[in-house]
Amino acid sequence: MKIRIYASSTLTAATEPTPGLPLWQVAPTRDSTGTRLTDFMMLIPRLRSKPLAEIERASRDIQAVLALHQAVVFADLNLKLNLLWVSLRPVPGAIGELVAAIRLCVPEAVLVAHHADPH
Repeated sequence: MKIRIYASSTLTAATEPTPGLPLWQVAPTRDSTGTRLTDFMMLIPRLRSKPLAEIERASRDIQAVLALHQAVVFADLNLKLNLLWVSLRPVPGAIGELVAAIRLCVPEAVLVAHHADPH
């Protein structure tokens, strides 16, 4: 199951494995005004091996956290890789705030990487 969260308000779920574009081709690099976005990635160890109810709970909790932050433009939860990718408008402290909030709901989630381009 692959879950994508877009623009902090819609959730789409692909339950059948289908070939798709690599995330670097799907994730936006600029918002609708042309402002460059920043992003971060979190590893959620063994998420895909948990019971479906736990996976759904974690994805709903993550969606709820992201929906509270207007800076979020795109998110992708990849169960095959146990990775959450989030792209957002650059707001000072937003990444730390989001990571902390996600970890409150999904304590095993770990920040892997983030990229902040000051240009």
